[in-house]
Parts: sequence; C-alpha cells; structure tokens
Amino acid sequence: MSAPKFTYVVEHMEEDESEHAASSAAVHQSPTRSAPQHMLTLAGKDAAVRFTNLSLASRDRLAASLSDATSLAELGAHTEGVLALMKANNVPLESVCLLDPKAEKELSPEDGDGRFQMFLFGGILGDDPPRDRTSELRRLGFPNRHLGSVQMTTDTALGVTKLVVHDKVPLQEIPYVDFPTIVFNAKESVEMPFRYIVRDGGPLLPPGMREHLKKDLDRGFDF
Repeated sequence: MSAPKFTYVVEHMEEDESEHAASSAAVHQSPTRSAPQHMLTLAGKDAAVRFTNLSLASRDRLAASLSDATSLAELGAHTEGVLALMKANNVPLESVCLLDPKAEKELSPEDGDGRFQMFLFGGILGDDPPRDRTSELRRLGFPNRHLGSVQMTTDTALGVTKLVVHDKVPLQEIPYVDFPTIVFNAKESVEMPFRYIVRDGGPLLPPGMREHLKKDLDRGFDF
C-alpha cells in the first residue's frame, strides 16, 4: 500500500478520563455518530485520518465500527496523543499544520505542496458556544493556519482542508452556508450553529444527522 498523500489527525481534547470516555461514547450514540466515517469519506481514499488521545474503549469501539469501511481514507485509532504519533513516524513539528481559528494566516493551496505531512485538528465535536479547545495544541508551537472566522464542526473543517490542500480550491471559492436552518415540516425546524460546505444545494451533513435531529425534536430536545 502506498503512503497516504495527506494525513489528517483529530486529537481528542477532553481533560479527564471519565469525561473523555463519555464524550467518546457520544461519538457513536449522538448526532455525530457518523462523523468519523464522514471524515474518512471527506478525506478521500488516498489520505489517512488518525484519531488520537482516545480512551482504550473508545479506540476499540471506533476501530470496530469502521472496520468494514471501504473506498475511504485509511483509518488510525490511537490511545497515544499526536506527539507520540509524530515521534513514531519521524514527523518533525514544522511538518504539522495546526488548524487554529486564532492563526494569523489562512490555509491556502500552497500549503499542500509537501511542506506539511500532517494537518491537525483539536477535538471531534464542534462546540456551541465555542470553547478554545485548540489552546493546548497551540502552546506546543505548531505552524498554524485558519479556515475563516466562522466555526465549523471538525468533519467540515477536515473536508475544507482537503479541498484546499489536495483539490487546490482557494478557501474563498468553497461554497458555504452559515447557520443553516434544517426544515422538517411547516412547524418543525432547527438552526445549526456552524458553517457547512454546500453540496447539492444544502449543507453537507454526516449521514443520519437529519434523522437524529428530527428525533431530538420529537423528544422535545430532552437530552
């Protein structure tokens, strides 16, 4: 198997194991259950997606849930953090691009010219209101880039990064929709608090997201 052209690393940023495990379980039971598979799809089959800093149970659950995924990016699920992954693969700090909302420079197609071996994202879930989950990674001194001023879910951010560095689409030329309203019927709708890529005339959501949102509405948003 040839080496992946790009590696996208999603580092969990939970502070303690109990919270971490609960959040990791939510990836499989909540609106973002299909987000990891969506990331593999968005990254493309000549790329790799590594999920790092997982609890042991979450690592095994994630690997099992995606074991039959085909024609997608190569999957890696790791209990170790991104620094251990870099060390194991002899990747220097300057070859890892942190996608950071507070970066001064925006991501550009030139960033896909080989200067970066990995593109790093902090956290799996988009937060509303936003928390600065990237701050811990920022302190490590990675080169960084931003994707614009409006927050995205991590699967969207990964998809946008792929479009820019692999497909060479400038950031401003990607079609977006901000805070889209998902309409189910004349009386039921929900506004999504993030920026999404537009695909087929609407926001590009993980498979099953609309159905989960509808179930939440039917339960009166009683989580």
